[in-house]
Amino acid sequence: MSKNIQQTAMIGRRQALKAAGAGVLALGFATPAQATPEEVSAEIAKLTGGAPATASDKVRITLPEIAENGATVPIGVAVDSPMTPDSYVKKINIYAEGNPYPTSISFALTPTGKADVNTRIRLQKTQTIVVAAVMSDNSVLTAKKDVKVTIGGCGG
Repeated sequence: MSKNIQQTAMIGRRQALKAAGAGVLALGFATPAQATPEEVSAEIAKLTGGAPATASDKVRITLPEIAENGATVPIGVAVDSPMTPDSYVKKINIYAEGNPYPTSISFALTPTGKADVNTRIRLQKTQTIVVAAVMSDNSVLTAKKDVKVTIGGCGG
């Protein structure tokens, strides 16, 4: 191979490596897309089969008004239900309207015990949290609560 051809090949490889490195850096700094209230509504519509969900005070959300650190926000959800084989909460879903994905977590429950769950979730920014409780008759009860996040936990 002549010297000119070798230099051309070397420059081509170097340029390719630089471009690949720049692409990796660009991916690292890319801001993830954020869920919208419409996407959360679409997720709840999947639970209801398109029927409207019912806002209910039977679903109680325990969440701080201000989260100092979005990386670990405590949340509790309790649903007033007899929790008998004939009437119980089958599932509790927690949605975050401002995170990269609308669904934060889902709990499957059985008729024994209480419909009371506690966990910690990551929140990217100040947003509305929506909870959907699927009952044994397939009705869906919902509740919402706003939380202010001072330091984002999903890369924010």
